[in-house]
Amino acid sequence: MSQKQTKPAAAKAAAPAKAVATTNKSKKVVKKGEKKPKTRTLFNALYTKNVKNFGTGFGVQPKRDLTHFTHWPRYIKLQRQRRVLLKRLKVPPTINQFTRVFDKNTAVHLFKLLDKYRPEEKAVKKARLLKIAEARAAAPKGEKVAKAEKPVQHLRHGIDAVTKLIEKKKAKLVVIAHDVDPVELVLYLPTLCRRMDVPYCIIKSKSRLGELVHMKNAACVALTGVNSADSNELSLLVESAKQMFNNNTEHRKTWGGNTLSGPARAILAKRQKAEAKETLAKSKI
Repeated sequence: MSQKQTKPAAAKAAAPAKAVATTNKSKKVVKKGEKKPKTRTLFNALYTKNVKNFGTGFGVQPKRDLTHFTHWPRYIKLQRQRRVLLKRLKVPPTINQFTRVFDKNTAVHLFKLLDKYRPEEKAVKKARLLKIAEARAAAPKGEKVAKAEKPVQHLRHGIDAVTKLIEKKKAKLVVIAHDVDPVELVLYLPTLCRRMDVPYCIIKSKSRLGELVHMKNAACVALTGVNSADSNELSLLVESAKQMFNNNTEHRKTWGGNTLSGPARAILAKRQKAEAKETLAKSKI
């Protein structure tokens, strides 16, 4: 009986803790099943935070700049790396001259003129030849059919064709694209044009030149002649081309590139600032 009446030691040890909890009146003891009392806050529309829910079917997430996470194609990476290299390295004048192009207003006038002298398309050529063949077939035997006049092609494309026209001095104006790759394909054309006294100009870009001759890209085109109505416009373009490219010796001597990156410029500026501060301190001594 004595063993049943006696309490275990663990219960005896826990008794003082219970007594402390009951004696402390400042803190309310929340039992396990009870809910915590909610504290009321005054609602003010001006200062109350409106929490948004960006879950599925709720608020639209804000726009973020995700270009850092974009997996760009290889050709775009190469384009960007090439552009950075051309800025950082020293570019010789012969290559740097292709960065100087016609301004937008002059380029618009040039393309309007070149658009008038586009070579005929394949479908138009096919229809023209078919018409000639039908006329020959319809003519009686022994009668000669008058030869149809072939349309004069004033706009020529292709590096070999353009080079021959320059050497023969038949080209009135040579137009070179600024983004030909490799650049060695058209590197000699400006020098050849100056030697043969043929006006030339550099424009953006090879795809725009390609559209004129019904191709994807074109490195250069040559205009061999125009109608009497467009002769005044051509003379104005030739004059501006000679002034900007043929007779301009300065841009043929200027080197390109050699520009530092943003972080490198910041480091240099910080270094110069520290040096200036040091010299000022020494002068005061």
